[in-house]
Amino acid sequence: MTTALDAMIAAQPAALEALADPEPTAKPAALLDPATRIWLVGTGTSQHAAELGAAALLDAGRDARWIPATGFTDRLLRPGDAVVVITHTGQTAYARRARQIALRAGAPLVTIAGPEAGAGVARPDAGGDGTGDLVAGAAARTPVAEEWAEAIRTPVAEASETYTVSYTAALAVLAQLAHHLGAPGYGPEAIRATAGRVRAVLEFPGLAGVPIPGRAMAITGPGAWSVTAREGALKIREGARILCEGFDPERLLHGAAVPYTSADSLLVLQPGADPDGLTAAVAEAARREGIHVTTLAEPPSELPDLLTQIPMTVRLQLLALRFARMRGQNADVAITGAWADPSLWRLGTP
Repeated sequence: MTTALDAMIAAQPAALEALADPEPTAKPAALLDPATRIWLVGTGTSQHAAELGAAALLDAGRDARWIPATGFTDRLLRPGDAVVVITHTGQTAYARRARQIALRAGAPLVTIAGPEAGAGVARPDAGGDGTGDLVAGAAARTPVAEEWAEAIRTPVAEASETYTVSYTAALAVLAQLAHHLGAPGYGPEAIRATAGRVRAVLEFPGLAGVPIPGRAMAITGPGAWSVTAREGALKIREGARILCEGFDPERLLHGAAVPYTSADSLLVLQPGADPDGLTAAVAEAARREGIHVTTLAEPPSELPDLLTQIPMTVRLQLLALRFARMRGQNADVAITGAWADPSLWRLGTP
């Protein structure tokens, strides 16, 4: 079980290196350049990418704002706005609707999508290895339908429902867009350095001290690390079917921590990045409550926040895979039963 997730996690260094080529993102960045405001739109994992992407575009001095795809309406658009829609498959109903809203408004539009979006390409068999042709190159290497002609293509089609490589690839694309728009520290060399760090994580994840929780797990981190906390919690929920939630430390303190007991665990990300020390203080409070606390931290780096999140994200993906195997869960099939009812997934379709 979970062989596809394993392969997808392992595919990430090569996918990142393929996306270090700045050429496929140059024209989309030029489309965004005149915008007075840029909306970044996504659902679930893609929303996490939108959050980090908006922060990266702020580093470029742009007015960039993220929003869940369900909340994006034509009432938000004004002259001068541009839109970035992030979707792994191009099939998510509200992402498709957001794209149509931008097109109808005539707003400059960039989409970030996997190689199969709009092409009618079947997803790979989740039970197979699928590693032979995982990385085909960066954007626009796969024949695609004209409907998604504007998309920046990430190079790997997900073979597991616990999405991994499409997320980190989308972050690499957003880093390139930020680079073209003038943000310092992004661009090809930084993405290659990130790929190297991910290879090191795959070899030595440093997760031996993270126990599987008896009941539930919380993950917290300051600033951008809180986005990674939520993304990691989502992977653990999907892959291992463990109750896991991600928080920024302030939200954890202001009520969210109340139900946690000694049957639970807290995973703390990069507490040293918190200038106020709140993350470390919340961790100490959890210890005093008898909650098992573990810390994960990335080594010092010159990489900007968006790219520094990628190796930590991969560590959390590996943790989800480890927990799934410990619990005998198939992480390649995340959505089942009534949650998989097609009528639910069609709601919001344009």
